Amino acid sequence: MPNTPTSGTAFAGGGHAEAADGERAGGTEPATIAALHGTVRRIAANVEQVLVGKPEVVRIALVTLLAEGHLLVEDVPGVGKTSLAKALARSIDCTVNRIQFTPDLLPSDITGVSLYNRQAEAFEFRAGPVFANIVVGDEINRASPKTQSALLECMEEDQVTVDGETYHLDAPFMVIATQNPIEMEGTYALPEAQRDRFTARVSIGYPDQQAELAMVDEHAGREPMDQLRPVADADQVRSLLRAVRAVHVSTELRRYVIDLVTATRTLPELRLGASPRSTLQLVRAARAQAALSGRDYVIPDDVQAVAVPVLAHRLVLTSEARATRRSASDLVGSLLRKVDVPRGDTGSRR
Repeated sequence: MPNTPTSGTAFAGGGHAEAADGERAGGTEPATIAALHGTVRRIAANVEQVLVGKPEVVRIALVTLLAEGHLLVEDVPGVGKTSLAKALARSIDCTVNRIQFTPDLLPSDITGVSLYNRQAEAFEFRAGPVFANIVVGDEINRASPKTQSALLECMEEDQVTVDGETYHLDAPFMVIATQNPIEMEGTYALPEAQRDRFTARVSIGYPDQQAELAMVDEHAGREPMDQLRPVADADQVRSLLRAVRAVHVSTELRRYVIDLVTATRTLPELRLGASPRSTLQLVRAARAQAALSGRDYVIPDDVQAVAVPVLAHRLVLTSEARATRRSASDLVGSLLRKVDVPRGDTGSRR
């Protein structure tokens, strides 16, 4: 039977009512999930001091962090894209580097370069800003495609290769990139291979009047970013990632994810459907969403809550679909209503 997707929230309380069966079947101890829930609540509260009135955007950012992925924040200037990235980075006591992408930026400005040391009579590698736990890439689509491609290897393999030498990046490693819409002056479209490496894409949008009034009251006299203090560290984040990896995904739900992704490849409105990489990313994001909801097993609502942010930016519409103003998000939403949802005990092991 078709099912209407549910929106889901970052810290839904409904998951606890189902926890009894999930704890018996799942792969993570309840105490670990409870600790994860508390840590993520603190991070979310920290970020929401800066990004007022956007809990859904914060949820997707945290899902991406726990899914060991990378986040693309796309919207018009001035709505808080960079503030979201910087607030999340400051909430975790780990290494953070920021890269301002410009048309004259070179790949070596990101990855690093080998320089000759005359005293040692040898080349030495000078690491670039990508060597950090969280890398904030501001306005990534203002750099040339050649420079954008410098992130491909590190985002996929957590390593950088320069002059034949491979250098590994420490975990956690997350790229949070912002970009302006491609209709704006001075932007380059991200290549499909680059977009596919971002686990999720989120648009912040304009705040409603109440949220904007609260922002004026709270932010007009001070800079909220200066008040942020870390509420977690890199070791805690690594512990959270281990807990999320152990969240159980039943055979039925794995098939459901594959059915969703496969369906994108047959839509006549699409020139390019979702890749096998997106299947893996959707499963990881669903695990993270389940953990955020206080469960150690995934249910269909978790998949539906993250499907649009994970899949939409990877799809390439045909010119006919663009002419009718269909969006990739609309197409994913329609698939969620059409693809059969697994029934029964999806929390138990098979």
